[in-house]
Amino acid sequence: MSVRDLLAAHVLAQPDPVSAYSLTTGRLWSVVAALVGLVGVAAGGFALVRSRAGRTGGGAARKGAVTALVTGAAGAVIGGWVVAAAEGGPGTGYGIVGGYLALVVGLGAVAVGGLALARLRRQPAPPPRS
Repeated sequence: MSVRDLLAAHVLAQPDPVSAYSLTTGRLWSVVAALVGLVGVAAGGFALVRSRAGRTGGGAARKGAVTALVTGAAGAVIGGWVVAAAEGGPGTGYGIVGGYLALVVGLGAVAVGGLALARLRRQPAPPPRS
């Protein structure tokens, strides 16, 4: 086998370049992680608004804060996993940019949910119903 044949085989064995618009597995996981993190930010925001309003029914606000903590942590973990598994930089199709975005959004959801939970704990307990 000649050098020319080896070079031709090497060129033919290279994967096709990924276009900017193709949805690869890494990009899909990045989108899923970012959406999970956004759900956490929304739940944490609603819980924070309810905790600031001082409403007596703190059950919904507490559930929202816990939802924000759980979904934010899940989004951050998935985003971190995408970043750790990426074998290339931005534009290679591994979803590294979306992974970093999901990591930041997930940590933001954890922060907002933790803040809402802390505010709910500082409020006095509602009087018992009779």
